[in-house]
Amino acid sequence: MPTVGHDRLRKEGPQKLTGTALYVDDIPVKGIWHGVTVRSSVAHAKIKGIRFLKGFPWRQAVVVTAKDIPGENCVHLIEDDQPLLADGITRHALEPVALIAHPDRATAYNALNFVEINYEPLPSVLDFEKSKKILKTFSIKKGDAKKAMKKAWKKVDTTFRVPHQEQAYIENNGMMAWFEPDGTLVLQGSLQCPYYIVKAMKPIFKLPEEKIRVIQAVTGGGFGGKEEYPNIISGHAALLAKKAKRPIKMIYDRHEDMSATTKRHPAVIKHKAGIDKKGRLVALDIDIVMDAGAYVTLSPVVLSRGILHASGPYECPNVNIHASIVQTNTPPNGAYRGFGAPQTLFAAELQWEKLADASKIDAVKLRERNLVKIGSELSTGQILKESVGLKKCVDTVLKRSRFTALRRDHDKWNKKKTSPTWRGVGFASVHHGSGFTGNGEVFLKSKASVTLTKSGRFVIETASSEIGQGSMSTLCQIVSDALGVPYEWVELEANDTSRVPDSGPTVASRTCMIVGGLLYRAAKQLKAAIEEKAKKIPTTPAVLKEVAKKLAGKKSVFRITTEYEKPADIEFDDTTYKGDAYGSYGYAAIAVDLEVDRTTYEIKLNKIWTAQDIGKAINPLIVEGQIIGGTTQALGWAVFEKPIYKNGVMQNAEFTNYIIPTALDTPPMDVVIIEEPYSRGPFGAKGVGEMPMDIPAPAVCAAIKQATGLFFPEIPVTPEMIAAGIARKG
Repeated sequence: MPTVGHDRLRKEGPQKLTGTALYVDDIPVKGIWHGVTVRSSVAHAKIKGIRFLKGFPWRQAVVVTAKDIPGENCVHLIEDDQPLLADGITRHALEPVALIAHPDRATAYNALNFVEINYEPLPSVLDFEKSKKILKTFSIKKGDAKKAMKKAWKKVDTTFRVPHQEQAYIENNGMMAWFEPDGTLVLQGSLQCPYYIVKAMKPIFKLPEEKIRVIQAVTGGGFGGKEEYPNIISGHAALLAKKAKRPIKMIYDRHEDMSATTKRHPAVIKHKAGIDKKGRLVALDIDIVMDAGAYVTLSPVVLSRGILHASGPYECPNVNIHASIVQTNTPPNGAYRGFGAPQTLFAAELQWEKLADASKIDAVKLRERNLVKIGSELSTGQILKESVGLKKCVDTVLKRSRFTALRRDHDKWNKKKTSPTWRGVGFASVHHGSGFTGNGEVFLKSKASVTLTKSGRFVIETASSEIGQGSMSTLCQIVSDALGVPYEWVELEANDTSRVPDSGPTVASRTCMIVGGLLYRAAKQLKAAIEEKAKKIPTTPAVLKEVAKKLAGKKSVFRITTEYEKPADIEFDDTTYKGDAYGSYGYAAIAVDLEVDRTTYEIKLNKIWTAQDIGKAINPLIVEGQIIGGTTQALGWAVFEKPIYKNGVMQNAEFTNYIIPTALDTPPMDVVIIEEPYSRGPFGAKGVGEMPMDIPAPAVCAAIKQATGLFFPEIPVTPEMIAAGIARKG
């Protein structure tokens, strides 16, 4: 029986449900010491000295500073501008300056109270809108936006602002490190991208890659927050292990994790749009500025995806977009679900409300007149050739939500002075590129293997990380159907760089489409190889597994490894930003129904309808879980999560004061999966993980606009903001 398109028991589910899964802090290691981080307390300063005060038994501890680094003092990523430990200067508050290890965790943390750093303050820039230090820029030009804007029938000019967002994974960052007798560095922990860590450790310890082994422990969520940051905690744990000559475990508490690690990039988007009398877009002129924080990290590629999604899933003949990332003296920002697209799509979607006001044409109708379809040309000049399910998504949501009728009902309700609330329903539609941007997949050269073991089992070998999203089960379903064997016969090798090839990072909605595609090819080739071998072995007719067992009995082990191959018809120029930015796109639409209390101005989310084109749902239940989870995170960004900073330090770095949605805050969701297959995806699959994050925030703001008459071009929209807006209206 085929498994693709059906719900199957998650491979890791029983362990997690029964509490037997071992997360990094659960793994017992004899003789392990515990590491902690000494962090700077100022945003920008020269470090004049570090004092280790009396009153603590320093002889029982190990201390590491920058001078103990055997190789390069850098966090290797896109650019090597970030030191692993600050040396002579600190460029943001909470920057790592030194490390301490002790046999007892509580004692190690207590040691932090006996460290004193002497600073000479330097000027700091804490507001990215005032920063003059540009780290990277991109531009997209199509047609003549300036000329077309002048001729537009109606034009609007709006500035949008979106804030930081904390990933809020259930398990904090954690890592263990030790050196084997042969000098091999071993790291095991909570992570998304094991080979990122291998490459990052290489210059720090001057080790060849074969002497660096990274093992993923069971990981409690990532959402991008464990993409690049584990490079830092891995380096710290390994430095302590090298000096202490014993295993080290570093586990951040919630406050440290929230205040010191990467977050979503805040952004300001100045968005001009013009339409003709038919409601067709004629020009877009967009300027994007994002805050990198103190170092580059992944900011260029976040900005890249942001600019490529800035025009939304709409046809427009004249587009001018400029995007820049700037430096501030704040903790570096990095990957978060959506990776730049939620920021720019917030502006692209909410601008339709302003265009509707200017033209007196309904915002949904305006969108419908501009939706991309097969044959449409995007801002980069890319022609959409297949798998465009946007209109199906839009039609599905409008029908299931009774959107037009619901808006009319809400207008009637809001006119009643006796109504205790104002009601509103908002709409949005988006696209999201699957996989790495441009030539990223070519650069990665990802590999994946399927092996027939001696026991007759089929084993998947890939560096893709299971972080709660269900990829372990999804990949096994792809391979089981490609081989034609039951799901139970397929297993996944442990994510250990000494045992699996580099299949690229677990990011960018690429695991199912890209890695799954590699495994599909490998499985098909393996099946053909087994069938060919079986012809030469005397055997009675049997199913594939019986043949496999006979082959295994002859001590044959069959492994097929495939490597990513760029389709010949996909071309992208990374310099001009012209061409096919992504091989395929997912599409989504959403309607959000809410009400605002007329006395307290609290927002209550009543119901959500969403339809999302993801090509093919390998496991529908997992896909639905991804959509619901991503939507919930986006609702938090829209109305709950408000990071508060003072002197470059997050002031609400606890779950007691950084509010994320709970089950009680999350409304019922009507989720419809649209399947417009992509010919190059396994069984037609595209990406799903990031797109749900892109779409809810602008729909929420549109709903608030209908409810209250207030237009908010920034999030989160809080009761205080609504109260102030109502007061201004009088």
